[in-house]
Amino acid sequence: MAAEKNEKNRTNWNATLLPDLTGRTAVVTGANSGIGLTAADALARAGAHVVFAVRDVERGRAAAATVHGSTEVRRLDLADLASVREFADAWEGPLSLLVNNAGVMMLPQQRTRDGFEMQFGTNHLGHFALTNLLLPHVTDRVVTVSSGAHRWGDATIRFDDLNLDANYTPQGAYAQSKLANLLFTLELQRRLTNSGSPVRALAAHPGYAATNLQSHASNPVARAFMRLGNRFLAQDDRAGALPTLYAATQDLPGASYVGPDGLGEMRGGPTLVGRTAAASDTATARRLWTVSEELTGVVYSLTPVEATRSA
Repeated sequence: MAAEKNEKNRTNWNATLLPDLTGRTAVVTGANSGIGLTAADALARAGAHVVFAVRDVERGRAAAATVHGSTEVRRLDLADLASVREFADAWEGPLSLLVNNAGVMMLPQQRTRDGFEMQFGTNHLGHFALTNLLLPHVTDRVVTVSSGAHRWGDATIRFDDLNLDANYTPQGAYAQSKLANLLFTLELQRRLTNSGSPVRALAAHPGYAATNLQSHASNPVARAFMRLGNRFLAQDDRAGALPTLYAATQDLPGASYVGPDGLGEMRGGPTLVGRTAAASDTATARRLWTVSEELTGVVYSLTPVEATRSA
């Protein structure tokens, strides 16, 4: 009976159950639309001061104007490491929550300002740099939005061709970037634990949520299919934001992965979900971290417990 009650409570969890976040500050990347905007609104309603970290400031201001609570808008282009550094350099004071939400999906082949494949560069490297630069300010947790797409095909990190020049497909590039999000979370939590930090790193995915992200797919057939899916299969952006909000506010272990509890994790209430063996590979996670430091020039800055003890 108790198990049934707990299951029901989890399935019915919603944004009205968020704890009081008064006095806390949250940064949400890509908060101008979709689940980012919905999550930002819910956090602000719960009392948090929410910073909209967006590429288009005017769109960000228009979105923030629809939110009930304390907000501000700052420019951040994750496809430009100079913009990431500028955002981080301007940060002052404690940051309770960093939500790495922004992303691009199944784009035609293109590069970031720094020359990286756009999906890997934006979804992973941009957030990797942002997190590490802001980490000295973070007091509670980092939540990174991944996707069930990390399971697509033989999704793996192509260390010999991270830009996928030899065999680019929009789907393959997206899958690699979402796998990278999970490996990043895994290694970040290992480093936080090793540093004796109370900060937790978690990941979440929205299931199949109807947002404008799918409208950028390069293949017109894929766009048409996703429009139908958005209409008949997907949950709305409010339901899609619940895994992010759950990961951001509930007492969960570091490196947890939250998604919908329904069939195929496509819709439903937020719960802990599984991931592929590739997304759980600690050796690959460490290798990806090292490569990401080399590519971005941004390194992990917290001091390990071992180094502190031996000093």
